Amino acid sequence: MTRPTHPPFIRLAFTCCVLAAVAASARAAPTTEQRRSAAERTARSDGNACVAARPFYWEIGDANQALAQGGVGERAPAADHVMAIASASKWLYASWVLEKRGGKLGDEDIELLTFRSGRTHFLTCGRRQNVQDCEGNLLNGRNRVDGKTAGLFDYNSGHMQHHAMLMGLGPLRGPSLAAAIREPLGTSIPADYTQPLLAGGATGSAAGYADFLRRVLSGKLRMREALGTHAVCTNPKTCPQAASTPIPGSESWHYSIGHWVEDDPRTGDGAYSSAGLFGFYPWIDAGKTFYGVLARESRDGSLSRDPARQPYVQSVECGRLIRKAWLSGQPQ
Repeated sequence: MTRPTHPPFIRLAFTCCVLAAVAASARAAPTTEQRRSAAERTARSDGNACVAARPFYWEIGDANQALAQGGVGERAPAADHVMAIASASKWLYASWVLEKRGGKLGDEDIELLTFRSGRTHFLTCGRRQNVQDCEGNLLNGRNRVDGKTAGLFDYNSGHMQHHAMLMGLGPLRGPSLAAAIREPLGTSIPADYTQPLLAGGATGSAAGYADFLRRVLSGKLRMREALGTHAVCTNPKTCPQAASTPIPGSESWHYSIGHWVEDDPRTGDGAYSSAGLFGFYPWIDAGKTFYGVLARESRDGSLSRDPARQPYVQSVECGRLIRKAWLSGQPQ
């Protein structure tokens, strides 16, 4: 039987396509060493957004281990330095809820964990209060529902505080609250709660949070499957269903179960994150392959109305450059 033959130009075209595909594949997959070098150069650059975030510790890894890390600036914190992580607490609490619920959230869970419950009179907690005392404090409006924000996204701690009451955490505070949250997560974080505020009172280290993120990536925690689910729009300038957001008005992100989805059409890459007020910035890339932590605790500018001075904005802008450098293998 005679084998069919193809004209030379077809064989040449096929060969070129194969070579182009191989070249493209090689360009799309930098080596770990290329990634590490690009991330280090970006973190230490004197000409990008990371200058404003100094001093800080950064780390990137996968589901198994840390792959790159370092300290930048004078007196940069170590990986095991315990600090206030502020709103990075939200991702921990949401993960705890998912474990307690067996991965199945009800409508009320989703409304509260995506900050649409209208419980937006809430201000703060005292260190000596427990969860219940804080929830019922007159200063916090006894955490009643505000009809003006009910059904709208409003970034307020009252949603999670009320949810914690529903989950039976009312009598707890400080170390006992931290121990309760740690138990199903299987991590060393949160180390403590300086105030019984589930949305922002935890302390922990970069090493502890990295361990948590590895457990998410590996699927040991149900948060992996929940990443990006039930996401709602958050920018009042572009979204009628949003009342208040801490993200600069020039960007439009979505909010999922206790974490952000960085999907702004102009600057976003789809990463999942939970930046804290004082600059602690943990993330997982859109492909759910790598995690990162940029760890710092800075009070300077935390109450400023200027985004350029706000520690969490500075950390996000630096952290996403390091992430881009890692994923592309090119310094930023």
